[in-house]
Amino acid sequence: MANESNHVALHTASFIEIQRLQLDLNDAEIPFITKNDSESARLAGFGSFGDHVELLVYEDDLKEASKILEKFKGELI
Repeated sequence: MANESNHVALHTASFIEIQRLQLDLNDAEIPFITKNDSESARLAGFGSFGDHVELLVYEDDLKEASKILEKFKGELI
């Protein structure tokens, strides 16, 4: 059965923060996609500024993923 949901942006941060958040999403079995334009540009042989990575989740998972994100942000303080 195909999931007809769209991906929505959950969080944009440094590569390291996104990696940590991915661990929590994996534990909760929430699928995600990371969008790293800087790495894509580097691999293509172009330069790029910034090191921000975007984390996307299915729209259906956004509510649960947002709870995980808020808990994660609380741990950073």
